[in-house]
Amino acid sequence: MAIGIKLNDKQLPLSPVFLEFLNDFLQQKQIEATWHDQLSEELVFRRDEILKNAQEASKFVLEQEYGRRAIIHVYELLVAIITGRVSQLRPYHERYRFFCIVGAPRHGGSYLTKQLFRAVDINPEVVPDVLAHDGFPEAAPFTLVPHVNTHLLLMHNLAEYLTMVDMFFANETPRDGQIIVPKKATKLAYHAAVFNRLFGPRTEYIITLRHPVAACISTYEKSGGFPSDGKYKMRSKIEEWIRRDNAFNGMDSKSILRRDYFDVYLRYWELYHYNLALTGLPHCRNLQIIAYGKERMTALAQSFFDRFSNSGRIEAFHVFDKKNRHREWLPKAEAALRRVQGVWETAGLPFPLDEIMEAW
Repeated sequence: MAIGIKLNDKQLPLSPVFLEFLNDFLQQKQIEATWHDQLSEELVFRRDEILKNAQEASKFVLEQEYGRRAIIHVYELLVAIITGRVSQLRPYHERYRFFCIVGAPRHGGSYLTKQLFRAVDINPEVVPDVLAHDGFPEAAPFTLVPHVNTHLLLMHNLAEYLTMVDMFFANETPRDGQIIVPKKATKLAYHAAVFNRLFGPRTEYIITLRHPVAACISTYEKSGGFPSDGKYKMRSKIEEWIRRDNAFNGMDSKSILRRDYFDVYLRYWELYHYNLALTGLPHCRNLQIIAYGKERMTALAQSFFDRFSNSGRIEAFHVFDKKNRHREWLPKAEAALRRVQGVWETAGLPFPLDEIMEAW
């Protein structure tokens, strides 16, 4: 007996960022990428703009044959993913090698991603945010609410992402037989095995680690400063991720805004690093781990240029000494670091505790 199941684009709508990408690509619009300046803590908010652009773009995209074919391809790829037809992923695995820079926010991932683009002679200033940065695909702790299944959303986003990769990077110069596709992938930590299976066995992963006190300071600086009462606030996308992960892992949602800022941040940081160890990354073949620090980060960036025979110069990596700020947080941070170290060692991952304790 055969049973037919039909789903439509109202039940599985396209992402606004995908429609915006298609519109810009088809009209050959000049991309204005947002690479955050290390010296500035300015936040970039585009959600309302993206939604507005998508509404305006959808009609134009559907009028174009190329646009319709791209949309159909997304849905064909989504069906292949959710039904396990892995043969349809093979062309991506053969043509592209993904480089995923994975780490919590404010851990140096943007710098490394940008230098990797430059090392393979791709101008990072013209790479759309949706392809370069960590907002997309949307990977998150599982949620099932009306009209949203986050696991299915991730699969749909990945189908859109692979379609965009094939459109944007197709004409780049192959390196060792494959086109290099850098990706800042903060959210990969939640479902690493999914990304690894869809991106293919030759994908390379770089995990960036940073002391939680320094990372917390950098986070609140980017989000509007340390709250005057010391309690947790939600002002930025990063702070919303922190709230969400704490709530998902059992913290009472109503109490989060009454808790000390660092306590909420540290719990997020610790849980995020458990996810890095426990969702499939240890099984990846090509994995590097780097602790935040000027010499280490610039040396890794230089290795990209050396590997791809690029004689250009890497950009400076700016490090600021935060060691004497919030020293009262250090005992809690060290306890969390040692707990994470134990989990990583159990999972078979090295954890460079001494380097992290430099607290850059």
